[in-house]
Amino acid sequence: MSGSPPRATSNTGRRRTPSWRLVWMLPAGFALLAGLDAALLLLGLPAPVTAERLPAVHGIVLVLGFVGTLIALERATALGRWYGFVAPGMLGLGSLLILIDSVPLTVGKVVLVVGTAAFTLLYVPLWQRQYDHPLLTQLLAAGLACAGSILWLGGVGFVDVLPWLIGFVVLTIAAERVELARITMGPRAGVRLLALAWAVTGALLIGLALPDAGAIILGVVLAILTGWLVVHDVARRTVRASGVTRYMAACILAGYVWLAVAAVILLFGHPVDARYDAVVHAVFLGYTMSMIMAHATTILPAVLRIALPYRPAFWLPVALLQVSLLVRIWPGDGLGWPAAWQLGGAGSVAALVLFFATAIVSAILGPPRKHAGTVDTDRARVSQEAGA
Repeated sequence: MSGSPPRATSNTGRRRTPSWRLVWMLPAGFALLAGLDAALLLLGLPAPVTAERLPAVHGIVLVLGFVGTLIALERATALGRWYGFVAPGMLGLGSLLILIDSVPLTVGKVVLVVGTAAFTLLYVPLWQRQYDHPLLTQLLAAGLACAGSILWLGGVGFVDVLPWLIGFVVLTIAAERVELARITMGPRAGVRLLALAWAVTGALLIGLALPDAGAIILGVVLAILTGWLVVHDVARRTVRASGVTRYMAACILAGYVWLAVAAVILLFGHPVDARYDAVVHAVFLGYTMSMIMAHATTILPAVLRIALPYRPAFWLPVALLQVSLLVRIWPGDGLGWPAAWQLGGAGSVAALVLFFATAIVSAILGPPRKHAGTVDTDRARVSQEAGA
């Protein structure tokens, strides 16, 4: 994520008190658990909760309730003003309201529209601080999320809202990668990214009237964006390093692979049935969750002041996510094997649960003990992670 993250521990090695911002993470965490529960229901597998509305709002809860709240909270932290936290607060509240059967769905939809609008406005003071193209791209991406939530409020089905949410997550994450790799990407990288962002927006607008044409154009633009990022992202070189640097780079490159998969599928037109399932999970699990896994050890200390040390155990959920997605999308969606579809879906749920369980345990255990004579290198580590 952009900005210089604060240290999660002091120079003496003592842990700092977690930030009050942890409260804003609770709705996001609940949204994640609800989304995973809904995933099991949609797979036809046993799930802890069987709320009637849950499967129908599965996608919105995960994208806006979890990912949207997480990104908005990071941006509000970077802004450092009280009004910035309206966005993650409303996104979290909206995701909770649409899960409660006794609350009219329209109420939750309205709150999500307010949340995405506040999220978009959150970028205005950030833009006034720093006039650069990646930040403007993030503002545009938040606007796409707002447009998607408005369409959903207006009665548009999630299958047609999906491309707008794809634009939101893909452009937001791409902009943050460009921010972290300005040196390797060159001074014109931000301008190129913004041009691609407007191309994505154009594809979405075309898709409102011509769904197949819009999907194909979106696929072309995403393929160009992915290729450009892969060529210039420093992760292509740092994957040959070791430890946390290699871990982050591997997650980032895996995310690009899944984004390329989604782009290719979109070239066949507006996704339906198996192609829809493949695009959704390639983008929101393969691309988005791989990127979150990559940056988790940086995001958590920056936002919550909780140290999340890297441990080799993080590789297990990352590997499980990639393998399970491959099983779901290739033999499951591609060849039409229901057993593979279910197995891959269940594996992805297990991977996410395992990742966050590993993160919680790592945070509780704290930084590994340093051997005698080892110099504290927290600042160098943060710099290394940003470069990955």
